[in-house]
Amino acid sequence: MHPSVHARSNPDKAAIIVAETGEAISYGELDAASNRAAQLFRAHGLGHEDVVAFMLENTPHYYGLTWGAQRSGLRYVCISSRLTQDETDYILENSGAKMLVVSASLGAAAQQLNTTITRFAMGGDIDGWARWEDAVAAMPATSVADERAGVDMLYSSGTTGRPKGVRVPLPEERAIDATNSLVMLASAVFQINSDSIYLSPAPLYHAAPLRWSMTIHRLGGTVVLMKKFDPEAALAHIEKYRVNSSQWVPTHFVRMLKLPAEVRTRYDTTSLKVAIHAAAPCPIPVKQAMIDWWGPVLFEYYAGSEGNGMTFVSSSDWLTHKGTVGRPILGAVHIMGEDNETELGPNEEGTVFFESENVFEYHGDSEKTASSRNSRGWSTLGDVGKVDVEGFLYLTDRKSFMIITGGVNVYPQEIENHLVTHPKVADVAVVGGPHDEMGEEVIAVIQPADMADANDEFRGELIAYAREKLSGVKIPRRIDFMEALPRHDTGKLYKRLLRDQYWDKAKAEA
Repeated sequence: MHPSVHARSNPDKAAIIVAETGEAISYGELDAASNRAAQLFRAHGLGHEDVVAFMLENTPHYYGLTWGAQRSGLRYVCISSRLTQDETDYILENSGAKMLVVSASLGAAAQQLNTTITRFAMGGDIDGWARWEDAVAAMPATSVADERAGVDMLYSSGTTGRPKGVRVPLPEERAIDATNSLVMLASAVFQINSDSIYLSPAPLYHAAPLRWSMTIHRLGGTVVLMKKFDPEAALAHIEKYRVNSSQWVPTHFVRMLKLPAEVRTRYDTTSLKVAIHAAAPCPIPVKQAMIDWWGPVLFEYYAGSEGNGMTFVSSSDWLTHKGTVGRPILGAVHIMGEDNETELGPNEEGTVFFESENVFEYHGDSEKTASSRNSRGWSTLGDVGKVDVEGFLYLTDRKSFMIITGGVNVYPQEIENHLVTHPKVADVAVVGGPHDEMGEEVIAVIQPADMADANDEFRGELIAYAREKLSGVKIPRRIDFMEALPRHDTGKLYKRLLRDQYWDKAKAEA
């Protein structure tokens, strides 16, 4: 299916509702907007396989652009509004984008970019840029003559280095309304359909909210789009719009659970039938608390923008296999040893590889592409984990985040998952810092719920709390406090930035 189909059969139905304001865009309006966008792309010479880039805050008009690119055979790059100028310039150059559309509210950052490609401002003015609304209004709301299905080309959030652009082939089926694996998964597993009212609380430039919300449009449901996540507001929106499906990251759960009990119980969330979550493994106590609160409506998957494989677990299976991210529903999972060639047995930890027919490359970086493969053609996202005898996958952490202290491998995720459950901790990151004797030491960077607690007494309290569940080598040797961790709006942590601060300081003092 495709939103154009629903525009013909039910043009007045709301395709998008802005959660905070109630502003709505119907399927008929979305179809017209996407057609005008496609016409404008063609008017500027963009043809099949060409690249267009969007750097926008959450707006209902985002979808006119993405669906316009999808129906004109383009690759569309959705750029985080939180990236640095250097990172954005890199993505524009690396992707080969020929056009850029930016929210006018991001004008100050946009004017610093070193690019000469065709540029448009949306929702206001940027000095020297053309206005998107003026340009697109002059275009016909009819399909371009050479419609064919396009595809996104999304970049990693740069948490461990330069952003990587995931390039996949354009769909073999050229028809814009051809189905795909995510549509089949949403329909068959999550029972998402035209009656679905889907809350999207995360930024649309990230793979999961973009792809899932566009899947809702394929199936004829309504997307309730939050401009910005707020834990209490999310609960209010569920109640107000009678939301029955949603997509989250564990950070969202943590922030909602930290609300006072009287706030959490104030809102009716019983309309929820499906709460999908991904992006990072969810701490066991956090997920258990969410199931206790919302019921067995949590559904978790593990996958990446690369689309090379996917695992899935329902609430019922998770409750009997706590900590798992599920069993494969796309591709087969293999756990490989240090050489990435030796396959390990049940419950042995190693690098997680997927065996599937889906192919991808990191655009313009053959070395990164090659490093993600082994000799059998299986590919990895760089995560470490194990598979039990029943085939359930458990993730340990990302390989690149591993701390080697005194010759022992320590994965931060386990430490973070425990410390974040402390009632006075709002957020936590664990990194490895330099240590003369041990090589690296375990450092916990804590965002207290109240900065008044950022003192030695609280450090001691946290160390004691860590000792309740963690072995000695995993106990942080150092605890530092920050008002806010450098966390991406999608929930991902810029851990590289934290780690580099410690190593750069050590080098400077050497």
